[in-house]
Amino acid sequence: MKALRIGQTAAVLSVAALALTACGSNGNTGATSPAADGAAAVTGTLTGTGASSVGAAMVAWAEEFAAANSGAQVNYTEEGSGAGRTGLIDGKVDFAASDAYLTDEELAASEATCGPDGAFDVPIYVSPIAVAFNLEGVDTLNLDADTIASIFAGKITTWNDEAIAALNEGVTLPDTKITVVHRNDKSGTTENFTDYLAQAAPSIWTEEKSGDWPGAFASESAKGTSGVVDTVAKTAGAITYADASRTTGLGIASVKVGEEFSAPTAEGAAKAADTATAVEGRAAHDIAFDLDRTSDEAGVYPISLVTFGLFCSTYADQETADLVKAFGTYITSAEGQEVAAADAGSSPLSAELSERAAEAIATISVK
Repeated sequence: MKALRIGQTAAVLSVAALALTACGSNGNTGATSPAADGAAAVTGTLTGTGASSVGAAMVAWAEEFAAANSGAQVNYTEEGSGAGRTGLIDGKVDFAASDAYLTDEELAASEATCGPDGAFDVPIYVSPIAVAFNLEGVDTLNLDADTIASIFAGKITTWNDEAIAALNEGVTLPDTKITVVHRNDKSGTTENFTDYLAQAAPSIWTEEKSGDWPGAFASESAKGTSGVVDTVAKTAGAITYADASRTTGLGIASVKVGEEFSAPTAEGAAKAADTATAVEGRAAHDIAFDLDRTSDEAGVYPISLVTFGLFCSTYADQETADLVKAFGTYITSAEGQEVAAADAGSSPLSAELSERAAEAIATISVK
């Protein structure tokens, strides 16, 4: 794999699963509107599905896009990354969002719907995954990779375990039982979290990364980001992994990186993305990359995810192709990233990555 230095990337907030219908500008940003650069307005309806992590950004993007294109509408449903990839491959939606890029097998399968060049990946934003817990009287904890892995593998079962105590001198830890809560749907968040565990704590986490929680480490489960967060909020001693923006009100762990502890911030996720590695063997317009989960660079937050926008290389008609190109270009542009930053707390894509995304999306054509 080759190094990919992409600089500042996006980290956005998310909302509970819902279907989004663009209806007009929310008025919360002064960013340039999607058609203000002189491009012709587009019309029609786009349908998309996939990751719940990008929900809040989709709300803002869809509203601003519709405000600048009065005949356009974007409907996005939060069904999880796996459903997003499957939906695009099966031709059920026009675009998708996934917290894991398309596999080689999925790219090959997409050719039936998307033409001989198949689908491709474009990063939309980067978000930190928080290790979030419900422990009375404790708002923050320091945890290292081995301790996190031991908790989620069921090897550490109470909050006053000596491994946790050693990392949190002066913190009064109760003997409360730890209840691990994981996603029960095929999830890009799960895939990114298990990738971190497999890379950073391989002697403890013996499973490979996967979008499905490994059966070897059975625990409580719930569907979607909102499901796991709600379950933890209602369960004393519970712990989960979720988009950091969705964990308000829960205790949050800082993760050991080198000799320091890094909190799940947009800046930390952006620094993690700055050391990304491009996936080899992909088409020139496919911008898929992997994060380094074992970085010891100060300020990096290694448990981060990249949400990729998934698009077909070709579409069946000109209207759909034009809509997809216009929307995809907008959400990855400086203007679109400013909207997401204002409405969803994102950290904008770098100018370089935004330009690469625009060039990739511009290659979309009609069958």
